Amino acid sequence: MRWEGNRESDNIEDRRDEEPGSGGGGMGSGNFALGGRHIGIGAVVLALLGWGVFGINPLTTLSLLSGGSSAPTAVQQQQPQHHAPTGQPRTGDKNAEFVATILASTEDVWDQMFQQAGGHYTRPTLVLYRSMTPTACGTGQAAMGPFYCPADRKVYLDMDFFDTMDRQLGAPGVFARAYVVAHEVGHHVQNLQGITGKVDAQRGRLDARQQNALSVRVELQADCYAGIWANHSDQARHWLDQGDIESALNAASQIGDDKLQREQRGVVRPDSFTHGTSAQRVHWFTQGYKTGDIKACDTFSVQQL
Repeated sequence: MRWEGNRESDNIEDRRDEEPGSGGGGMGSGNFALGGRHIGIGAVVLALLGWGVFGINPLTTLSLLSGGSSAPTAVQQQQPQHHAPTGQPRTGDKNAEFVATILASTEDVWDQMFQQAGGHYTRPTLVLYRSMTPTACGTGQAAMGPFYCPADRKVYLDMDFFDTMDRQLGAPGVFARAYVVAHEVGHHVQNLQGITGKVDAQRGRLDARQQNALSVRVELQADCYAGIWANHSDQARHWLDQGDIESALNAASQIGDDKLQREQRGVVRPDSFTHGTSAQRVHWFTQGYKTGDIKACDTFSVQQL
């Protein structure tokens, strides 16, 4: 991916020089108790990674990995500190420059998409932080990976997660990293469209299995939106190299619900899926990439995902 030399977004809030917060409680014991069941630290890490990369509440993942099927417990919101975007990252900080470049590209794509539909795209802020940081959705922690908070319309990223993708998730590649950012921006697009609010309003009327099924549709649509971004950004900048799309598809495949459950438990339970199978994630990213059409990403109306 030839990303150098392109526009960088000003909507970057750099908190990396701030002292990490001290709240939250740790996991130093190496075990976690959920509903009377003790879960190893490996499951906790997978739960947090699952939330960070593609939005799932870690309590849901811990429940399904430990054999439960409960719906996610709501996170008590905290009042976030007020920060203003600080503009472009420090010169020479290649990872930060890369993130700012990808964010700028998502801005260009979604500005145009919303304008063509007669609307206006409100650009999100992307927060760079280390260790932990306050958000309107609770305390963000590095182990969560990148995530989107709809309450403050911000994407949060500790860039050490890129190393985690390479070493632990089996998802290397520059474009795999870009895909993760684009997916989180996809959740922002859903929020602007009113999809997030409608889904949240439905959850209280659904049982755990139905909530999980609804979450799958939300996440697959964000995958599809990431594919739309890949399509339009490459048309505009011609910056993709051979193998870039494959690296994004590999990243999606590595964290499919079926693959994670099989590796952790040796048993796959489709009723507890919250993000979709590896094949579904690959399909919906590809759908967005091939069509470049937001109408092709309506995961809520199709019967077969």
